[in-house]
Amino acid sequence: MITLTLGLTVRDLVHADLAACGWAGSARHLAVVGEQLERRRLGEVDYLAVCARADVPIAKGGVDYRAKDGVGTLWQLAVHPALQSCGVGTVLVEAAEQRIRDRGLRQAELGVEDGNDRARALYERLGYRAYDRRPDAWDVQAPDGTLRRHETMCTMMRKDLA
Repeated sequence: MITLTLGLTVRDLVHADLAACGWAGSARHLAVVGEQLERRRLGEVDYLAVCARADVPIAKGGVDYRAKDGVGTLWQLAVHPALQSCGVGTVLVEAAEQRIRDRGLRQAELGVEDGNDRARALYERLGYRAYDRRPDAWDVQAPDGTLRRHETMCTMMRKDLA
């Protein structure tokens, strides 16, 4: 058995981190993340990076405070594929929840794509409960650079942060 100690820290994601986040999505996705960092400057969102000892992001995700009144909406959560199921996602979600509490809000929400059973199990373990299903869609960049629309159904989940 091998034991891995990651020594994680959580901080704000910055533009300089995007080059190291290719594991999280296409160049187009990372450009969208960069746009969200501008919204952070306006106080509309928080965008977090979970980093290992080298201060390189191994997980990232945002909290949108404008998506729904009185709620912090977690979105664009991702953990480096090689480090999934190592507790990194738990660290990310708990840090996001703390940011929501720090804003004086007492409720967190997120959507999980149907079929993403691993993520849904994590959210349920962390206390999130399903309350609705909604269609969602986003553009996905193919390896040749073309864009296609990804349409899916998501289960909406909520957690009280009292």
